[in-house]
Amino acid sequence: MGSRMISSQVSELKIAYVYDAVYPWVKGGAEKRIYELSRRLAARGHEVHCYGIKWWTGDDEIQREGVHLHGICPTMPLYDKGKRSIYEAAFFAGKLLSLRTDCDVIDCQNFPYLSCFSAKLLSCLKGQKLFITWHEVWGDYWREYLGEKGRAGQAVEWAAARLVEKNIAVSVRTQRELLRLGAKDVRVVPNGIDWQGINRVHPSAKQSDIIYVGRLVEHKNVDLLIKALDIVKTDIPDVKALIVGDGPEMGRLKSLVSELELGKNVEFCGFLEDYNDALSLMKSSGIFATPSTREGFGMAALEANACGLPVVTVKHRMNAVMDLVTKETGAVCEPKEQAIAGAIFQTLQKKEKMRGRCIEEAKKYDWEEICDRATRVYRR
Repeated sequence: MGSRMISSQVSELKIAYVYDAVYPWVKGGAEKRIYELSRRLAARGHEVHCYGIKWWTGDDEIQREGVHLHGICPTMPLYDKGKRSIYEAAFFAGKLLSLRTDCDVIDCQNFPYLSCFSAKLLSCLKGQKLFITWHEVWGDYWREYLGEKGRAGQAVEWAAARLVEKNIAVSVRTQRELLRLGAKDVRVVPNGIDWQGINRVHPSAKQSDIIYVGRLVEHKNVDLLIKALDIVKTDIPDVKALIVGDGPEMGRLKSLVSELELGKNVEFCGFLEDYNDALSLMKSSGIFATPSTREGFGMAALEANACGLPVVTVKHRMNAVMDLVTKETGAVCEPKEQAIAGAIFQTLQKKEKMRGRCIEEAKKYDWEEICDRATRVYRR
């Protein structure tokens, strides 16, 4: 409360967020972060602009919840054959160079990297303060993702880490990886949750034992979760799991469910337009499972904690969800179906005892507090 009173007594900021994907048309951790921060900053009297792809119809510039949204280029696919599109990244970065913004602060998201260099040029020309917010650092994963072409990705990431004097990391894990790349000043401003909003959501009538919420892409390893459920089914024949989300892996995952004869145990809910529907399903589930090996933060896992759900996740150096999970709020296991099955089974037995601690830990990440931290970093 005190920090918010102080912030209201000093001059308002004019802030520009730069990211190609825009919430609610595209739903993900980075998109949700910008949405939650920007609308709260606008409510506090700051002038906030978001520059991205024009996902909406009508005017290129619209206003939602006090935030100015600018569509600087037409809608185009973010993915090409399951990978982030290099063409889209280059096109968006090129369009960014034509912007005429007089903001005090530019906060550019690190992905898809090329836009960081455009933002750097803009900030130099205008004398504006530029931050790059890092949601994750890929490092050697670039080669796994793109093969030999990944060397170029590594080089771009290395250069981006040294591009500005001030960086923001969404987790301590990402901060550590950035410093290893040679970044100079890295402040941690984590993602958060809408604590009051989550409290207002009622449980769904559709109940489940396990729920996954997120994109259906390769590194999320939802196939491991499905294979683990086949093992869990041996001890719990009527185990019920919900998979909420969509993505290029949908077809393959449905085929796997059919192959393992898990049609009565696994239900695909698809992409939900209203995220409160996903929260409602969480509140009527037992535990949250995320076998992803690449998470810069893990907002869905934190929201699951806020709903009272313990989280089962996997050990991997690029999985920041590990940092959110303790023995009192879930389980961390090896990224193998047998290990995941064991963790799911044990956590289901203890879920009621864990519920209170999960909620208590999640409270620390309320968006209002995160907004205070972001404002202090911008002013500093």
